[in-house]
Amino acid sequence: MEQFTYGDRGATDRPFPESFDGRWPPGYTVMVESREIATNDPSAAFIALTEGILAWELHRGAGLTMRSDARRAEPGVVVVAGFGVGPARIKAPCRVIWSRAPQLDGAGRAVPGQRGGFGYGTLPGHPVKGEEGFYAELTADNRLLFICSAYSVPAGLAFRLASPLTRLTQRFVLSRYIRAARALASAG
Repeated sequence: MEQFTYGDRGATDRPFPESFDGRWPPGYTVMVESREIATNDPSAAFIALTEGILAWELHRGAGLTMRSDARRAEPGVVVVAGFGVGPARIKAPCRVIWSRAPQLDGAGRAVPGQRGGFGYGTLPGHPVKGEEGFYAELTADNRLLFICSAYSVPAGLAFRLASPLTRLTQRFVLSRYIRAARALASAG
């Protein structure tokens, strides 16, 4: 089994209501983005968004290819994300560290005050070293949020030299995740 490329694992595992402020490993660039998603049925939208995140649909909706033997994100599952076109496609291998499915009440509705989603860490061949988490959150007051968190450093000298471009690419992909999250939630 390939080893992770970084040592400080698990900081993206932030169950509700844990804050995203602080508790990040030192020496990494940290990114946390949160967007509220307007919906008429927050419970159904939360379930649809969480299931879409766990089934790699968030990533596919953002334009990434996702190659894995598993149909959903579960701890230990390896996935290779791809971004770009043809020979310019960047491959980013990762292993899922944690995952959380929606918690439902007896009527099949999502219980307010929870997060669903998963986090994965980088494996050899990824352009950065670190971890990223993808969350659907149903707040205690029944609002739906999409949250993405990451902490990373460049994986080598070439990626360190290209780090301004890497950060721009991460921001571009994040904007596509947000758009894909809205589409998944609206399917609920």
